[in-house]
Amino acid sequence: MVTTTPGRTPARRAADATTELAVRVRGLHKRYGEKQAVDGLDLDIGRGEIVAVLGPNGAGKTTTVEILEGFRERDAGDVQVLGEDPAHADRAWRARIGVVAQDSRDRAELTVAEEVRSTARYYPAPADPDEVIAAVGLAEKARARVRGLSGGQRRRLDVALGIVGRPELLFLDEPTTGFDPQARRSFWGLVRGLRDSGTTILLTTHDLDEAAHLADRVVVVRGGRVVASGTPDTLGRPEARTPVVSWTAGGESRSERTTAPTALVARLAATAAGPDGEIADLRVVRPTLEDVYLELVSHEETDR
Repeated sequence: MVTTTPGRTPARRAADATTELAVRVRGLHKRYGEKQAVDGLDLDIGRGEIVAVLGPNGAGKTTTVEILEGFRERDAGDVQVLGEDPAHADRAWRARIGVVAQDSRDRAELTVAEEVRSTARYYPAPADPDEVIAAVGLAEKARARVRGLSGGQRRRLDVALGIVGRPELLFLDEPTTGFDPQARRSFWGLVRGLRDSGTTILLTTHDLDEAAHLADRVVVVRGGRVVASGTPDTLGRPEARTPVVSWTAGGESRSERTTAPTALVARLAATAAGPDGEIADLRVVRPTLEDVYLELVSHEETDR
């Protein structure tokens, strides 16, 4: 939350608020021919925050992130990333961000160590390449050529190349694609460690479990706009997280959404239980992040 101090001018308060945000987007628009990919999107990401951006294919996520990274021009809107407009930022600004794209663009004939060390030279104050290689779980592959790595190992190398420059802001696009469950959990620990050290992280993923485990806040994009934002536990309308009790009575399936599921089950035990004392097909389901997300992206309008 941005706080203000009495006595400061509105302009000064606005400037101070901006410094507490790694990303500030207002009214972002981008069109490709007849397709409105981004349609008035607003987004804030605080410094040191992990934000997961979720949305169906075609929702505008990739276009928005590419604009934030400075790789794509916008049609309209105000964009500030680390206090600068990416469309006009210089090399010094670019050295402050890290990008882990969905597609690998490594040099296959180099070894892992050569690739990471070569990339480190582009940054003014890089991390130790050997420490980065170890952090992503590739220490045993440091001398292996990139072309010989498995898909999951190449993905870890992508992450190493994205963080070796000690970025203030890290963009992660589907970072654990190809990871086995153990490597995935290890990577989540690495991401949390980066956040704890002060790195801001923007994560785009289709993995709702990953978003739930990693994100401080989840932003859902649909039709080129942000339609919901909140912590993984509070995203959506208040009733979206209300438990649903379902059961069968008189041969009919019934269900009820209630904030007091235990009390409802107690009433059902007295009125709907069979001779054996059991309630047929009784279930109490608490909606997950995935349930809430699917409800949000299926509402009202079709993705453009």
